[in-house]
Parts: sequence; C-alpha cells; structure tokens
Amino acid sequence: MEEALRFFRTYEMWMYVILALAGLVYIRKFILAWEDLRKAAFGLERESAQSSLNQSAGMLVLLFVMGVGIFVLVSFVAPSFPASNPLLTPTMDLLASPTTTLLAEGTDQNNATPTVEDLSLTPTIAVVGEGCVPGQIMLTEPVDGSEISDVIVVKGTANIQNFGFYKYELARPGEPVWLTIQAGRDIIQDGDLGQWDTRTLAPGDYMLRLVVTDNQGESLEPCVIRVFVNNPSAP
Repeated sequence: MEEALRFFRTYEMWMYVILALAGLVYIRKFILAWEDLRKAAFGLERESAQSSLNQSAGMLVLLFVMGVGIFVLVSFVAPSFPASNPLLTPTMDLLASPTTTLLAEGTDQNNATPTVEDLSLTPTIAVVGEGCVPGQIMLTEPVDGSEISDVIVVKGTANIQNFGFYKYELARPGEPVWLTIQAGRDIIQDGDLGQWDTRTLAPGDYMLRLVVTDNQGESLEPCVIRVFVNNPSAP
C-alpha cells in the first residue's frame, strides 16, 4: 500500500497532465459525435453516432473519476501512511535565527565595549517564514526555527479572496516531494488549522508549509517554515 501511495505522490502532476490530455481527445470525439448525430439522416448513421457519443461521454466521466481518486489518495489517504513519503537524512542546519547588532556612531567596531546604550540598539530579527503573508497565509505555531515533538496543534491564518481550501504539508530540506498532513475547507483567521502527529518521524530538520488555494484551483505562494523534530523514541 505504501509503495502505491508513494508512486501516486511522486507522479501526481504527470498523472493529471495525462488525464487532461486524454480528456481533450475525448472532448473532441464527443463534439464530433454530437455533430454527426445532428446531421444523421438514416437509422444506422444515428446508431453509430449515438454509440460514439455514449463512448466518449463514458470515457470523460471515467477520466474525471480517476482524477478525483488521485486527488483523494494524495491529499487525504497518503497522510495516514507516513512510510509512503521517503524522507532524506538532513545535510545542513537551517534553524539558525539571524541577529543584527547596531553600534553607536563613532564606535570602533573591532574594539567596541558593550554598554547599556549599545545593548538597547541590538534587536533580534523575527523570522516569519518564506512566502508568509500576515492576515492571509500565515503559520504562527509552531514558530519558525522551533523544536517540536509528540502531537502539536498547528495554528495560523488561511484567509484569501475567493477562498477554496487549505492544506499543510511537510518535507525534509531539499526533498522535492511534500507530504500532506491535513486539509480543511473553512477559513481560519489566527486559529487552529489542525493537528500534527510527529511521533512517527525520525528526529531531524523538517520543512512545514501552508498552501492556500482559491475556488478556481489556483494556489498562492505557500508559507514555509523550518522546525526541528525531537522524538528520541521514534524509529
């Protein structure tokens, strides 16, 4: 089962492309059969045109059902089988949070002695995450660069114009395949998006992203953060 789900996740987009191309072919056949049926003057011609029309319509319905089936498998069934998503061993640490130190004017940078005034001018940059838009597409918990374990509640915002649905996914750094954890069809404004059970994951760095799609099927740039999963008892 895991092998089949891994196959569907890896080649999901190619399957959609193939189904779309096949759909175009049968749409053309359906239109031609419809025209032949309208022009048919004899019984045999009408029967032949009707048969072609029914066959084309049946194939279009079958292709649609296959597309829906692939979407359901990838978005809702695969998250229940963590083994269906091969994870790579992390090769670099992406959890460091940058800080910026501002020195008072006229201070020698090489021989500067920290003072109260200097410390007050040393802010820490709050890293929000890549592609995150406050008030629209935002992950607030877990925080970018944080350490997590066990079952956590994923919080944030999924609220765009013409909202369709949202989903949040994970992958290892550098891994091109994202595993959908959970999806939802309700607008969320700074609230609970769902849960994430990290107990089956090996310790290491992970990427978590929130994808929000409008009702036309167009996905905006996802909000991506980095977290470190610390489950010593995980396989």
